[in-house]
This record gives sequence, structure tokens and C-alpha cells, in this order.
Amino acid sequence: MKDTSKHQGLRNQLAKLLETKGITNKTVLDAIRKIPRHLFLDSSFEDFAYQDKAFPIGAGQTISQPYTVAFQSQLLEVKKEHKILEIGTGSGYQTAVLVAMGAKVYSVERQNELFKTTLALLPKLGIRPKHLSFGDGYKGLPNHAPFDSIIVTAGAPIIPKPLMAQLKIGGRLVIPLGKEEQIMTLLIRKNETQFEKHEFGDFRFVPLLENKN
Repeated sequence: MKDTSKHQGLRNQLAKLLETKGITNKTVLDAIRKIPRHLFLDSSFEDFAYQDKAFPIGAGQTISQPYTVAFQSQLLEVKKEHKILEIGTGSGYQTAVLVAMGAKVYSVERQNELFKTTLALLPKLGIRPKHLSFGDGYKGLPNHAPFDSIIVTAGAPIIPKPLMAQLKIGGRLVIPLGKEEQIMTLLIRKNETQFEKHEFGDFRFVPLLENKN
């Protein structure tokens, strides 16, 4: 569990690269500089940790490309103490970035093996989300709702209705929509019944599966 000045240098380079790709939010870039991404990968793959690439982490899942993590985080417009629901904890890297940005993170993971690994890892790194749970992300976490924002880190064919219902008025839901390729989609809740929709180009994610625990 070593984090050296060499790793810090690589994170600084990664943050610079993300800036050239259009990430402008200082809080996002600071979190990318802070979180040791190499500790979320198997140590034999450490050399890949600070490349701007997705990487397999087991259970058919991936740790998202840093640009994707930064892009989704930027769309959320996180403020300190914001209550954020994350669907798809995965390796815990996106969770860690949001915690570093000052958010109170509630995260759901449907792969038990990944859930157990991440549950053990985060406290070792001093990263403390408010709530980690094993379950079906399609359902969200109604007992903890409403949320300031919701981030989905898997490709979804539709926007799950329970997630829309769990969003505060004025809240932001960021979700990659589509089957093979996804379009990054932002919904802003205007009132009880109306949502404003924005689309931000193509991304690739592992699928968000319903009732598959």
C-alpha cells in the first residue's frame, strides 16, 4: 500500500492531461491529484494506473478511464456536503474521488466479490463514504433519499424510474444511456414531474443489470 512521490508525479501529469481534454473543475482535478489510483488495481498492473485508460478489475467489471471519472464528476457540480448516490461502486475509485471532493457518498454495488474487496480497501486508504451497500442499483437507496445528485457508472438502456424519484428538485443525475455504446446524459430535476435533459457524446461502459445479484 505504498504511495510515493513518483506516484504523485504521475497523478500530476494525469491531471494536466485531463485539463487538455477539457476538465476545468478545480475540485475534480485536485481529487484526481490526491487519490492513489494505483492502489485500486492489482499491484502487478501498477504501470497502467496513471494512463488515461479503463482497466479490468475482476467480476467482468472495469475501473473507469480517469477522463470518464473526471467528466462525470464535473457534470455533477459537487459542492461540499452534497449527498450523492453512486450506482456501481466497482473498484471504489470513483467513490474515492467524490469523497475527496467533499461529498457524502452513498454507493451501491451488485457484484458481491467486488463489494467485499472495496469495503475492505477504502478504510485502509482513509476514505470514508457515508454508506456502502450490496444490492440492485436500479432500485437506488430509497431509505436514504432524496439526493443532491446521482451518478451511474454503468451503461443503462433506460433511466431507472426509482433513481429519478430519489433526486432532489434542482438535483443532477448523470447516466451513460445506451446498449452497445452510451451517450453521457445529464438530467436536471426542475420540479416534481419535469426534468431537463442534456447529452454529451459517446462513452463505453459495462452494462447496468437489473436484479442480477
